[in-house]
Amino acid sequence: MKVFLIAAVFVLLVVTACGGREVTRTDTDTVTDLSGYWNDTDARIVADSIVDQCLNGRWFDAERVHEEGRVRGIPVIVVGGVRNQSTEHINVDVFMSEIERALLNSGRFQIAAGGRERAEVRDERRDQTIFASPATAAEFGREIGADYVMTGTVNSIEDQEGDTRAIFYQINLELIDVETALKVWMGSTEIKKIIEW
Repeated sequence: MKVFLIAAVFVLLVVTACGGREVTRTDTDTVTDLSGYWNDTDARIVADSIVDQCLNGRWFDAERVHEEGRVRGIPVIVVGGVRNQSTEHINVDVFMSEIERALLNSGRFQIAAGGRERAEVRDERRDQTIFASPATAAEFGREIGADYVMTGTVNSIEDQEGDTRAIFYQINLELIDVETALKVWMGSTEIKKIIEW
């Protein structure tokens, strides 16, 4: 009888362990706040807000004219470093890529490759001087210089009392004129969450 009972418990444990996990696909616009920490919904809120502020800021029309009164072409922006100074890991590339895409798709800006992307393009150009035919190899010295660099920070403040936690996020981005080093635009988005257990 004891052997039968032990075997039954063993079989029950094996069946329970093999039950596995259930995964459900959902629409990417679905809000899924599981832990209360930074997530894809927050990244989308930041991207939408910052793009709206940037496209509708008065800096754009004012900066389109040089001192001599000549109209510039379409402004070129390169995305620089966005520092995560929050209390948690936040992949800033998620919302910065969305911001780049929206600015580019607006037709009002050009986006220049920066950082790792620029290094990869330059490596490819260098390789072409060796391996591609001279007629098709890309030339050095033909890059379009950026008019502005977009930089920023992600900050957070956490507060907790008992079973209630509050997280405040502030995302600050700015455009800096490459030639003058003047900040021509500053945008900010804030998100606050209350998590209760």
